Amino acid sequence: MVEAQTWTTRRMSNPRLDTTANDQVLDIPATPPGDVRNNNAYTGGSYFSPTVTTALIIASWYLSNIGVLLLNKYLLSIYGFRYPIFLTMLHMIACAAYSYASINFFEVVPLQHIHSKRQFFKILALSAIFCFSVVCGNTSLRYLPVSFNQAIGATTPFFTAVFAFIITCKKETGEVYLALLPVVFGIVVASNSEPLFHLFGFLICVGSTAGRALKSVVQGILLTSEAEKLHSMNLLLYMAPMAALILLPFTLYIEGNVAAVTVEKARGDRFIVFLLIGNATVAYLVNLTNFLVTKHTSALTLQVLGNAKAAVAAVVSVLIFKNPVNVMGITGFAVTIMGVVLYSEAKKRSKVTTH
Repeated sequence: MVEAQTWTTRRMSNPRLDTTANDQVLDIPATPPGDVRNNNAYTGGSYFSPTVTTALIIASWYLSNIGVLLLNKYLLSIYGFRYPIFLTMLHMIACAAYSYASINFFEVVPLQHIHSKRQFFKILALSAIFCFSVVCGNTSLRYLPVSFNQAIGATTPFFTAVFAFIITCKKETGEVYLALLPVVFGIVVASNSEPLFHLFGFLICVGSTAGRALKSVVQGILLTSEAEKLHSMNLLLYMAPMAALILLPFTLYIEGNVAAVTVEKARGDRFIVFLLIGNATVAYLVNLTNFLVTKHTSALTLQVLGNAKAAVAAVVSVLIFKNPVNVMGITGFAVTIMGVVLYSEAKKRSKVTTH
C-alpha cells in the first residue's frame, strides 16, 4: 500500500512552490487601530489636529450658549422688543429649518423616522414642556439680569432630583441629597441680596428651570425603548416645528399682531432683522454645539462645561450690561455652583457603586 502524501510532502516536491531564500516575501502591515486612523485622517484631510478641533468646538459651545443669553437680554430688555413668545417661536422655526438642512443635506447624523402615533404624541408632550421652559426663561430676561438668571438656572439638579422622585419614585443616595443643600441655600442668599430682584421675573425663571428638569425626566421615561429612542439632533428636528405650532396661537392671543409690529419696526430700523435672524441662528447653534461637544469629548465633559458656563455668563453679562452686584450675591452664586459640582461628583460616585 502506498502511503498517502501529505500537503507538506506534495508542496515540498513541487519546485514551483519551493520556499528558498530567493523568494520575495510581501510584508503586509497590520491594520492600525481606530484612533490612529482618525488621527491620520486629521493630518491628511483637515487643517487642525484633534486637540485644536475639540478646543474650537468647546469655544463655539461657550460663545453660542452665552451669546444667545446676551442677545435675548438685549432684545427683550434693552432694545425694547417685548415679545418673548414670538421670539421663542422664531427660535423654533430656525431650529426646524437648520435641523432639516443639517440632517438631510449635510448628513450630520443619520435621519430617524417617527414610527408610530404613540411616539409622535410622546414627542408632542416633550415639545409642550420644552415650550413652557424656553418661553419662561426668555420672559424672565425682561425682568432679571443675566447673572441672576444663571444663578437660578444652576438649581436644575435640585428640580431634577425632585421630579425623578415624584414621577418615578427614584431615590438618590444620601450624599446626593446632601449636595443639593448648598444648591438651594446659595440661591436663597443670592435672591435676598439681588439689587434688581423682581418677584415675577424670579417666579417664571424658577418655572423655566423646573420645566427644563421636568423635560429631562419625562424624556427619560417616554423615549426609553430602543425603537423609540431618537438622536438629540433628530429629536430637535421633530420637536422644533411642533413647538412652533404650539406657540403660534399663544403669541397671537397674548402678544397681539406681533408680526405686523415686527415688520413695522424693521421698516424703521433694519438692524432688528439682523438681530432676530442672528439670535435665531445662535439658538440653533446651541443645540448643534451641544451635540458636537458630546461627540468629541463626553457627556460628563458637557456637564462640567455647563457648570462653568453659568459663572462665565454671569461675569460676561455684568461686564457688558453693568448691572449692580454685591458681595452677598456673588457669595450665594458661588455656593450654588459649588453645590452643583458636589452634586455631579456625588451622582458619579453613586453610579459607580450601583454598577
